[in-house]
Amino acid sequence: MHVLRHGEVYNPDKILYGRLPDFHLSELGVQMAKAAAEVLADRDVTHVVASPLDRAQETAVPIAAAFELETATDTRLIESANYFEGKKVSVGDGALTNPRHWWVLRDPITPSWGEAYLVIAQRMFAAVQAARVAAEGHEAVCVSHQLPIWTLRRYVEKKRLWHDPRRRQCGLASLTSFRFVGSAVVGIDYSEPAAHLVAMSATAKYAKGA
Repeated sequence: MHVLRHGEVYNPDKILYGRLPDFHLSELGVQMAKAAAEVLADRDVTHVVASPLDRAQETAVPIAAAFELETATDTRLIESANYFEGKKVSVGDGALTNPRHWWVLRDPITPSWGEAYLVIAQRMFAAVQAARVAAEGHEAVCVSHQLPIWTLRRYVEKKRLWHDPRRRQCGLASLTSFRFVGSAVVGIDYSEPAAHLVAMSATAKYAKGA
């Protein structure tokens, strides 16, 4: 089961867009989606499913087309809810420097500013299991977002779910692939088919975002 992070998003104001509508792939993001599709071209993919958000749906397009499939939608693959949605949160500016928001940061373990990590992990694992069943005996691609994918991986690896966002291994258009025997995960692989494009990105320093 391949869990793919979407490509770069056109976000000139550099806000945390979260679940906001109408945030689409940039031109480079479209190229990233195509790069992921090329890497998957020789795989035995029979099911493609994506988060309902525009950037995930658009990332799924070249993959579904390559296998002549329709893209299914699973709301469990959606980005996590976040108090800071619609605000600037980069280091040195924006909402994080404003004391009136600091109360939201009181509990980094749950976390207090958004959807609980455990809730994210459980819904993501359920979505991947559903995709596994839909592609029984073959492979599936699930298009989602950085935090949900990384939380899922830590959940499967039985690691604590709270973490330093700067240490996430989940680049733009990256693939986190879960190998199953029956319903059990027996291995995890990671690859970055669009790494060469991420290096070209004008927004590379913001690639830790949704």
